[in-house]
Amino acid sequence: MANSGVNLPTGSGGLMRYNEEYESKLKLKPTHVIIYIIIVILFTLALNIFWPIRAAASFLGLL
Repeated sequence: MANSGVNLPTGSGGLMRYNEEYESKLKLKPTHVIIYIIIVILFTLALNIFWPIRAAASFLGLL
């Protein structure tokens, strides 16, 4: 086999590692995410009950 003159790194095959052990500063459990989503849904429903879109649109002069 002929030598093509291309030198590859020997153990890594050209792959490099960039700090694979990344730790996020914000750690949330899946339970917290689900509770947050439920709170946002309830808040949105409360806004729609107490201040419907029609009232908001007429208040802004859109209707």
